[in-house]
Amino acid sequence: MESKITAIAVYTPEKRINNAYFQQFIETNDEWIVSRTGIRERRFASETQFTSDLCIQAVHNLLAENKNISLEGVDFIIVSTTTADQVMPNTASQIQNAFNIQNCGCLDIMAACAGFVYGLVLAKGMIAAGTHKKILVFGAETLSKFTDFKDRTSCILFGDGAGMALVEPSDKAKIFNAVTGSDGGHGKDLYLSQNNSIVNGEHIEANGKIHQNGKVVFKWAIQTVSGKINELLAKNAMQLEDLDWIILHSANMRIIEGVAGEINYPIEKMLSSIEYCGNTSSASIPLAWDIARKAGKIKPGQKILMLGFGGGLTFAGVIIEV
Repeated sequence: MESKITAIAVYTPEKRINNAYFQQFIETNDEWIVSRTGIRERRFASETQFTSDLCIQAVHNLLAENKNISLEGVDFIIVSTTTADQVMPNTASQIQNAFNIQNCGCLDIMAACAGFVYGLVLAKGMIAAGTHKKILVFGAETLSKFTDFKDRTSCILFGDGAGMALVEPSDKAKIFNAVTGSDGGHGKDLYLSQNNSIVNGEHIEANGKIHQNGKVVFKWAIQTVSGKINELLAKNAMQLEDLDWIILHSANMRIIEGVAGEINYPIEKMLSSIEYCGNTSSASIPLAWDIARKAGKIKPGQKILMLGFGGGLTFAGVIIEV
């Protein structure tokens, strides 16, 4: 059984945070942030908004924008997030409860910025196995609640948001072969410290904040992502010319530009959500897709390569036809 993405939707909180906001507590300015990250603005959830709330609102937007779609028959929910409201109940169960979806499996996955693509890969496999037929896949984060605002190099990056896709069976393959993996030796270079533990032989002190070795992650991302794009194309017997768009995780505009240069691909065909959403981890790829869709860039029949990379250090890529 083949599968396809039949609809997407997103939600970002109303609270807009421009670059001037950070001048209150760290030495920085708009020009410095834009030149090094490409970010001009990001959204922050309110004190009473959590990751499940963003997902629930994304579902409302899905239904409002697609009058022919209902939640009837949804039999599985997958949520990629590193910022769940609680360890348990999982975020997927809170979405299930909000819409009273019956006989629906619920699963949270933690693959950081690669998580949305991981969710699509899992959904494709479940439909291929014949066990499920209508799956909601989310990438959602409230990173602002776990940001260290004393860390000048990382606090400017993160934003909040949620994106989702509806995955259903298809007569023709529209979610193609994927690549997945992780380089666990870099676990110490990007982590969220929720418990005192040992990572890669180093003691981690829990403070509930995101920690990142930016230089190491930057170099790793450009090298790894460029190679995995070529591997993904080969796995699907495709060439770069067969793609209409590439959506990488919107970690930093300089990474996207670096990868475009490495693979010799036009930067104008690299879609992102970085400029006005910041780095939203699991949510960044569906947010970029939605921005381009609403701008009229993405057309039926086009092929998109999506590749996420982040904490783990995990990576996952897939090619789809819309």
